[in-house]
Amino acid sequence: MTKLPAMTQSDVEPKSLFKLSASVHISAAAADVYAVVSDLTRCGEWSPECRGGVWVAGEPGTVGAVFRGENRRSEEVVSWAPVVRGDWTTEAEVVSAEPGVTFRWAMRNTAGEKQESVWGFDIEPADDGVVLTHHFWMGKPTEGIQKITAEMSDEERARFFEEWGEKVAADLSATLDQIKKIIEQ
Repeated sequence: MTKLPAMTQSDVEPKSLFKLSASVHISAAAADVYAVVSDLTRCGEWSPECRGGVWVAGEPGTVGAVFRGENRRSEEVVSWAPVVRGDWTTEAEVVSAEPGVTFRWAMRNTAGEKQESVWGFDIEPADDGVVLTHHFWMGKPTEGIQKITAEMSDEERARFFEEWGEKVAADLSATLDQIKKIIEQ
């Protein structure tokens, strides 16, 4: 009988282009924090890119609901790469909505299909409040990432993913700082 090698965690987890998160303590009840972060129409108050938007399908904030976000990106963001600049819209579908615990949404492609690009918030009880974690996961490249990297060499692609990861990590932290200010004021 042939002995199989032991499985590692990486053997059972899906491969990820990005798996990023940041956390902050907020002095508030989990329900109050959830009420803020699950209302994507308010994202213009805290997001470095999303300026707000509207619910276009389903009951707002519930699994299956679709949000159309209005976004703006400056010229400085990974300035050498052909990323979208200025104003554009995206659609996202809520994939998890557990009040006081977690809220997640997957970006949709132009055909309206969910992509392996999931943003979210997790809320955990902590002393005098909660710890709010904002996370981003991307498995396969999205439709947009495929367009951005289509003409890049391997070296340029590696540079893009590194710089884009740094940008997203900074955005996660900036978002949490703003949410904390909004809730604790």
